[in-house]
Amino acid sequence: MAAIEDYQYTVIFEPLEASGYQVIVPALPEIITAGRTLKEARRMARDAIRCALEGMAKEKVPFPGDISKAPRAEKIRVSLKAD
Repeated sequence: MAAIEDYQYTVIFEPLEASGYQVIVPALPEIITAGRTLKEARRMARDAIRCALEGMAKEKVPFPGDISKAPRAEKIRVSLKAD
């Protein structure tokens, strides 16, 4: 029986304007998925990552390492002088 290996990738969940979340995996830019809820988006992310890695394994392409520097979101205040 083949050994099971775990892989971990940084995943970014972007809220969509209407509802739900778009999923981005910086180390695997070919992944495009989404979910109506955060729970569904996580499930879709796991499935998409698994499919991408299975395809790479089949083609004997080495798996990319995780990109640990994920984007950071901040609010920046800007003041304008009123006329």
